[in-house]
Amino acid sequence: SLSKAFAFNHIDQTPRTRPRLALIIDDIGASLSHAKSFLELNVPMTFAILPRLSMSEESAFLIHNEGHEIMLHQPMEPRDRALRPGPGALYVGDEPTKISHTVEENITSVPFATGMNNHMGSRFTASPKEMLETLQVVKERGLFFVDSLTTGDSKGYKTAKTLHLPATSRDVFLDNRVEESAILRQLHQLKGIASRHGHAVGIGHPFAETSRAIRHFLKALKETEFELVHLSDVLSPVAS
Repeated sequence: SLSKAFAFNHIDQTPRTRPRLALIIDDIGASLSHAKSFLELNVPMTFAILPRLSMSEESAFLIHNEGHEIMLHQPMEPRDRALRPGPGALYVGDEPTKISHTVEENITSVPFATGMNNHMGSRFTASPKEMLETLQVVKERGLFFVDSLTTGDSKGYKTAKTLHLPATSRDVFLDNRVEESAILRQLHQLKGIASRHGHAVGIGHPFAETSRAIRHFLKALKETEFELVHLSDVLSPVAS
């Protein structure tokens, strides 16, 4: 049977007039259940899958078959040495060949990935040299990049633009506080940013509270002038 991958990719020749909201759900790959509660919302979403986990590949097939967008959630070194970014991580000081090999393997482990964003990475993304080496691989593979902005010192988005790589950055983390009321407030903040700038990118995680908050948010959004889109619909244009 045909995949549902075309379900949200209809051709629209009319110019966009409604502010767009792009929601990313990070940290997918340890369990299929992590994605399922968000898939049931039945709106365009983008899922960032961690590489080399027990359900990374299966999650990618599940999400793809429901017509949603997939990114590689690339683990990168944080400043806090007590935090473990997980398998397939990149570290400051890695040789270019190691970075290239690691990213290539990770992309292969996440079928249907069309983009990449960073998992952790407050130390790695602040390193211009390593970010350049990483994003060169992303460009060669034809992917886009989303800077999760886990640090204000990140060089990710700026480096992507110097490479003429399709890119954007996160506006709001939805669930730093894992409470439904707090997540709803973050979603309304995201809506305000989209009203002012035309679009906004929010990143959440596979918590039950996040899924419930988005469900409630969407009910109130139905009568408004906002549009839920995949992340690729809010990328900055590539300079010629």
